[in-house]
Amino acid sequence: MNSIQNVLDHIHLEEMKKEVKVPSNPITLMAKVYRDVFPVVHHELAMWKERAYHIPNDELHNQALASIEHKTFHCEGGGILALLADEHREECIRFIVAYQTISDYLDNLCDRSTSLDPNDFAALHESMLAALTPGSEGSNYYRYRDDQDDGGYLDELVTTCQEVLEKTKHYNKIAPILHELACYYCDLQIHKHVKLEEREERLKTWFAAHREKVPPMSWFEFSACAGSTLGIFCLVAYAFHDELTDDDIMKIRQGYFPYVQGLHILLDYFIDQEEDRIGGDLNFCSYYENKEATLERLQHFVIEAEKSLEQLPHMKFHRLISRGLLGIYLSDEKVSQQKEMQYMARRIVKYGGFTSRFFYWNGKMYRKKMAQ
Repeated sequence: MNSIQNVLDHIHLEEMKKEVKVPSNPITLMAKVYRDVFPVVHHELAMWKERAYHIPNDELHNQALASIEHKTFHCEGGGILALLADEHREECIRFIVAYQTISDYLDNLCDRSTSLDPNDFAALHESMLAALTPGSEGSNYYRYRDDQDDGGYLDELVTTCQEVLEKTKHYNKIAPILHELACYYCDLQIHKHVKLEEREERLKTWFAAHREKVPPMSWFEFSACAGSTLGIFCLVAYAFHDELTDDDIMKIRQGYFPYVQGLHILLDYFIDQEEDRIGGDLNFCSYYENKEATLERLQHFVIEAEKSLEQLPHMKFHRLISRGLLGIYLSDEKVSQQKEMQYMARRIVKYGGFTSRFFYWNGKMYRKKMAQ
């Protein structure tokens, strides 16, 4: 019986691949990204930036603009997954940019918080769950803070996400997993922004409640796995397909969470270590015993991420995403400014082979071009 099911699963995967053509090598991927993804991402961001200019409250105005100006690459990277939506690519990018903009904006508000009030952080992040729930009525997400008048900016971001989700063919099927991943993300944002002396204990207690749901890992690695939006974007892209089974959805969820999402955020923290040390900010990579332990665990996440993607349709595309993370993050100028980190980065890039090295040099050239 199992062998018959395996054959049926294989046939189903092959049918999905035929329906949607996505790049399966790094050169064709980046050509498509520069032509079909980045221009749409930049158009959407320009629209939200213009909208942010008109936010009445000075603090909200400043943080909204800063989140767009300094975190554009988050939307660019997330936007690549919209290629899975095929002819619905632009609509999918509309969702990804709006949702990632909410995430980056709220992260800025929490980072700059003076109250460090978990109730405030929880209220703000209600918007991320509302954005994934078409038809839900908004509330005053700023109710625990003095700065409140954003001129409807956050509500418009939420509504945009809801409108796109209503156009997908399988929202009801993906909704439970969307909410699961979003809850992990929101809980992390609450715990990691409270008073410094409370953060670690809160994160450890939170991990203890979920540790049976994930493979063996440390509390700070679990936190990293919770901190990515890639799984949400991938599910939304596939929800535009004509066919999407419950089995497909679970494979996508398990494909991205925990290991691909964990690798994503660990790399983000890896390149920010010096910056966070100077600023006194929490950094998950700083909890590793030493540099060798850091390299060993990052290699483990690379290997497990590869394994977790094997059952997905368009597996080669997803592997490009996973290996691309190594090259894209480690080509950041923050790495080149520190000799020791540069040495570690070169070792990590090798874990992903030619593909990661390609994205590494591509990332360097792209950043150089954008800086001109």
